[in-house]
Amino acid sequence: MSVKNPDHVVIVGGGTAGWMTASYLKAAFGDRLSVTLVESGRIGTIGVGEATFSDIRHFFEFLDLKEDDWMPACNATYKLAVRFQDWRRPGHHFYHPFEQVRSANGFPLAEWWMQNGPTDRFDKDCFVMASLCDAGRSPRYLDGSLLGDVFDEGADEPAGLTMAEHQGKTQYPYAYHFEAALLAKYLTGYSTDRGVRHVIDEVQEVKLDERGWIDHIVTKEHGAIHGDLFVDCTGFRGVLLNQALEVPFVSYQDTLPNDRAVALQVPLDMEKRGIRPCTTATAQDAGWIWTIPLFGRIGTGYVYASDYLSPEDAERRLREFVGPEAAEVEANHIRMRIGRSAQSWKNNCVAIGLASGFVEPLESTGIFFIHHAIEQLVRHFPGADWQPKLRDSYNDSVANVMDGVREFLVLHYRGAARDNTQYWKDAKTRQMPDALAERVERWKVQLPDSENIFPYYHGLPPVSYMCILLGTGGIEARPSPALALADDTAAQKEFASIRDKAKYLVETLPTQYEYFAAMRS
Repeated sequence: MSVKNPDHVVIVGGGTAGWMTASYLKAAFGDRLSVTLVESGRIGTIGVGEATFSDIRHFFEFLDLKEDDWMPACNATYKLAVRFQDWRRPGHHFYHPFEQVRSANGFPLAEWWMQNGPTDRFDKDCFVMASLCDAGRSPRYLDGSLLGDVFDEGADEPAGLTMAEHQGKTQYPYAYHFEAALLAKYLTGYSTDRGVRHVIDEVQEVKLDERGWIDHIVTKEHGAIHGDLFVDCTGFRGVLLNQALEVPFVSYQDTLPNDRAVALQVPLDMEKRGIRPCTTATAQDAGWIWTIPLFGRIGTGYVYASDYLSPEDAERRLREFVGPEAAEVEANHIRMRIGRSAQSWKNNCVAIGLASGFVEPLESTGIFFIHHAIEQLVRHFPGADWQPKLRDSYNDSVANVMDGVREFLVLHYRGAARDNTQYWKDAKTRQMPDALAERVERWKVQLPDSENIFPYYHGLPPVSYMCILLGTGGIEARPSPALALADDTAAQKEFASIRDKAKYLVETLPTQYEYFAAMRS
């Protein structure tokens, strides 16, 4: 490896992580950076990362891709929220929407809701999106215009901001669902059209130099492939980072015990069924089932802890949950490695995607982790001196994101009122990450805000914590005592405004199916 500025990146592994990385690097550096992607012809996409954060729009904007370009090719739909079904009790649901909470007289509307809310549904009283999800509405009209003046499209935001820099601005009202394999295929075309060398081959060996840096990889058909910087997108195997460079793995299993999933891709008549604009997480006896509605099918899977449930019983329960349409669909059983690598960047190797780290997809964080890591790689891209502080800053950023999401997910289980099985009983006594127990005690008397949640950027604003705390129902939270003395006139006006706006939008917006059928016509 030379001592010049690194100008040749070798990505090992395709799928969503590999092709998102390749396309972003070409968009960022153009022909000034040579990119080779090596992927096996035998290893497919796992397919649990089909739902996203709203930040993902910045990825497509950076690539200059319009929704009309890529969404039909990926069977994509809009996602306005996560719907949590049965986490409090059977039949109960609530939404965690992409929407900021309003305020009245200096207090968030959620606190006014606890003091004197119009109904028992905090999500419908405090947010517009809950009503749109219940009604199956698209966030855009048939002419493509966004759902109204409650939200803007971020047109006044400076170009080139990172996800962290966008945090705290007006929250974008939706994210996406898409087929991960189809997105990888679409980005393969995008990348190779822009000069990415695509090698389909098996990696047989990773050769290190005398310093312990990667010198080259050895493939079955193409022999040695050299590079300056190597990106490990080999999934849970971590072929470069964990195996060749022996970076240890930091497990989260002590706090997040779900380590298995079984997934189905079920073709359905979505015109008849309707396309609900949200990801649904339905609580089960030993975990939860995701439902992701796409154009033409649903993606669904049971995420569970193997200490409480066998793979056979998990598959049987999932098929029962879906119904007869799942009878002939092949199941994909997945062993999940929950946690993160101790370093995501070591020497001249950066891991992105599952090789870097993963938590269960309860809040659709898999694609978010990939996008964040790619963005940070560009910001920390090395020079000829391979400055260690750039590497250390990158590692801190990636670790903080994953550790913060870990805390947020643990809150779901600790906060769930459901306790009908040993799995859910144990969730109330299981160890929590450092500092989370103290935060939970504070949230009982003061709703989450920017001062009392996980202190480093991890993609989840205080309103997300509010929604989970109030929705799951297992942790008693109280409004500020000051509200008992305050005039709630302004708060009641805000509740009325949300109710009126939601009613208007439900009446005027098309359904998701109508919108995407029109996009394809």
